[in-house]
Amino acid sequence: MNKNKDYLITEKPSRALFAFALPMIIGNLFQQAYTIVDSAIVGHYVGETALAAVGASYALTSIFICVAIGGGIGASVIISQHFGGHAYIRMKNSIRTAMLSFLLISLLLGGIGLCFSRQIMEALNTPADAMDIAVIYLNIYFYGLPFLFMYNILSSMFNALGESRIPLYLLIFSSMLNIFLDLYMVATLHLGVAGAAYATFIAQGISAVCSFLIFLRTLRRLDGKAETWFSKAEFSSMSRIALPSILQQSTVSIGMMLVQSVVNGFGTQILAGFSAGMRIESLCVVPMSAIGNALSSYTAQNIGAEKHERIPLGYRAANIMVAITAVILCLFLELLHRPLIALFLDGAPSAQTVATGEGYLKFIGFFFCMIGFKMAVDGILRGAGAVKVFTIANLVNLGLRVLIAKFGAPVYGIAMVWYAVPLGWLANFLISYGYYRTGKWKQLK
Repeated sequence: MNKNKDYLITEKPSRALFAFALPMIIGNLFQQAYTIVDSAIVGHYVGETALAAVGASYALTSIFICVAIGGGIGASVIISQHFGGHAYIRMKNSIRTAMLSFLLISLLLGGIGLCFSRQIMEALNTPADAMDIAVIYLNIYFYGLPFLFMYNILSSMFNALGESRIPLYLLIFSSMLNIFLDLYMVATLHLGVAGAAYATFIAQGISAVCSFLIFLRTLRRLDGKAETWFSKAEFSSMSRIALPSILQQSTVSIGMMLVQSVVNGFGTQILAGFSAGMRIESLCVVPMSAIGNALSSYTAQNIGAEKHERIPLGYRAANIMVAITAVILCLFLELLHRPLIALFLDGAPSAQTVATGEGYLKFIGFFFCMIGFKMAVDGILRGAGAVKVFTIANLVNLGLRVLIAKFGAPVYGIAMVWYAVPLGWLANFLISYGYYRTGKWKQLK
């Protein structure tokens, strides 16, 4: 355990948030390495069509990741409040309830995915030459869904207890293992896209089992013993936050899945370039998401400890972190967009693929501050239990992105897909921030 397990409610807000968020940022960067390495190795060793196939399934697989992460965050809010109030027996009841619930959900979603993977990809207008490859990748992914859920839920549990370093160490290990297995299965055994999927399956499975064993040992250090395997009261409390959290975390991915059907209609080459650009964008969003998630646990713990006056101080510190990170990301993309896209392509990529990927990165680099500010204020509302407001805000975000892409791209070109992104982020931020300024979230329980 951390030497000061209550540091989120006792340390200086800026120091506490930075110490809590940094391992989450590093850990989430390594988590994104799974999909980035898959795409880079597949693009280099198999070709543009294979890269397009993995990219066509990316938005869909991201939704399942977001369900796991959002559900874990929702559960961790309740666990953080119990932990901050030293109600360890209720906290352990919540943990057992969350673990059992999400195991059942992962099995259900995995089964549905296996039954309807081809129909889903057809509904997304996946190019015909990439269809079979995309279905193979998805099916293997669905087999590993319980492991994916287990790891992400446990990571949220560790974070709720202030132990954000443990998921980091496990992610570093599993990411390195994934890279090794990717290279071996794709470059050496020539298993193609299936090899990349199996590499991720094995690495995530080992990481999930190790995480579970370490978490059991961590819980033994806290006083009290759980009274039940499933508590209806705790499940109800977690659901009120988990469901909107899942929607909030999934908004970008749901939007991109719907937008993906628009992009797919432009053909394999544009899809491959856009997929490469999206991989880099997902990496850039990681620190912003981690700051928002850290602020959520920070808010929940301080509410549980009845230290409401610390929350605005934490919000101010989070916004400073967002601004600094956004400047770094903008410079990074503007200077290195060309070699970054080249990482995902073979020696003779099409000009259309390169232009699409580079054009997206050069544009989106200027707007990461907006998603950072959005995620920070959403983190406070989620931690306080103001789930209705950020649910509405994220639905507006989703609706704008889908409408602009669907009706604008066929008329004005593929660039309309990315013009819609910052507009959705801005609308989301304005709604959430407007509610934050009213102060009504302080009275929620």
